[in-house]
Amino acid sequence: MNNKLVAKKQSLWHRIKQGRVAYLMLLPAVVGFVLLTLYPNLWVVSLSFFKYDGITNPTFIGLENYVRLFTRDPLWWRAVLNTAVFSVGKLLIEMPLALILAVMLNRKLRGSNLIRGLIFLPNVTSAAVMAVVFSLLFSAYNGVINNALFTLGAIDYPIEWLGTSPHAMIVVILVSTWQSIGINTIFFLSGLQGIPEDVYESGDIDGAVGIKRFIYITLPLLARMLQLILMLAIIGSLQMFDIVKVLTAGGPSGTTEVMMTYIYSHFFPSSYAQSVVSQVGYGSALGVIASLIIGVVTSIYLYVSRKMDDIA
Repeated sequence: MNNKLVAKKQSLWHRIKQGRVAYLMLLPAVVGFVLLTLYPNLWVVSLSFFKYDGITNPTFIGLENYVRLFTRDPLWWRAVLNTAVFSVGKLLIEMPLALILAVMLNRKLRGSNLIRGLIFLPNVTSAAVMAVVFSLLFSAYNGVINNALFTLGAIDYPIEWLGTSPHAMIVVILVSTWQSIGINTIFFLSGLQGIPEDVYESGDIDGAVGIKRFIYITLPLLARMLQLILMLAIIGSLQMFDIVKVLTAGGPSGTTEVMMTYIYSHFFPSSYAQSVVSQVGYGSALGVIASLIIGVVTSIYLYVSRKMDDIA
């Protein structure tokens, strides 16, 4: 009996010791989450109930910032609409093109490793540098794009790519697509390489060749990966900031203003903003609503994806 009691005590002490080690290993991640994610988010939510310019003492105004957001700020809702247009336009171009590139690279053509590196290169290139380069390419005067179109006889006068609507939004979508298509191609490629070759051999026996092979074998087996890639792409599109900020700064006349650049303009105003005084409290309220919009869109997407899985 005593031996059993001692064994139980030793077992309990061993579990406590193992648990202590596990908690110690998790401690850096938990501390980082609390300090760098949880606390800043709670701080922003609390500031959204104050009138605060970042310098003077904050003044509690309750829900006034949210009332202003929903009833007296049409520019914010224009930025939300621009974000939706940007996201849909980008996804319609990027997803099919990334999948096509992945299918081509999966055939193990000569030089495919080099092509993979070149496709992925924009993803690790500074967005600010990339936006500056493309601003020079799409410059109305002496820009490479306009000069090429002049040479081909496609245009008779310069196009203000970044100064007119809808050209500016089209350029922003194309540049953003060029930046992120590499990582999505790699994701698709990893999914394609995870499909067993035996499945394709069985499909060949059943007559699934050519386009039928792609529709009836590749796409169904790639569905899970496609759901993940699409979710990440949606979140990334809704959070777009750097390319828009450097390329157009929301212009012309707010036609490329997205949610994140509009929020930024209230935290760090410039001579081009509505006010040259920081509106940290109102900017915090905008940030809270933007987070809710992204969360709702993501939740709807996940719900629809699950329903489609059930139907399939």
